[in-house]
Amino acid sequence: MEKRIGAILILVKEKEHIQLLNEILSRHGSVIIGRQGIHVREKGLSVISIVVEGTTDEISSLSGQVGKINGISSKAILAKI
Repeated sequence: MEKRIGAILILVKEKEHIQLLNEILSRHGSVIIGRQGIHVREKGLSVISIVVEGTTDEISSLSGQVGKINGISSKAILAKI
């Protein structure tokens, strides 16, 4: 399958599931190139941006698993290499 490069934006509204989020990210570490987190105090949320490279299935699996966590949402954008 053809590899793609892209980004996943993760919005963390409820912090009680951070450990589960980190476990999912660790399991998908082979597709993660880089990660940056920013706490937005005024809004009471954290924003994590992740740069990824992998197949559509690999990246969708990661984004989908993250998006299923209560209080956390994700959105992926991909481009062909």
